[in-house]
Amino acid sequence: MFSIEHEFDATVVTLVDEGTAPLGEDVIIHMFEDCVTIEQYDPRTDTVQTITLTNKQVQDLTDSLNPP
Repeated sequence: MFSIEHEFDATVVTLVDEGTAPLGEDVIIHMFEDCVTIEQYDPRTDTVQTITLTNKQVQDLTDSLNPP
């Protein structure tokens, strides 16, 4: 399941794991004008892990998931 929210400076997509246990933590994607951040809580370290991708990296990722 997912939700999409449009905020002032970003679009926020939240991915919620559904199904049988063990479930993964929610993944939160912030899409800004110049980059995308992906966040997920890590219960092992009790911290939120964040990855920042440039728009070019996002395009490369999209292309790799949809090869010709």
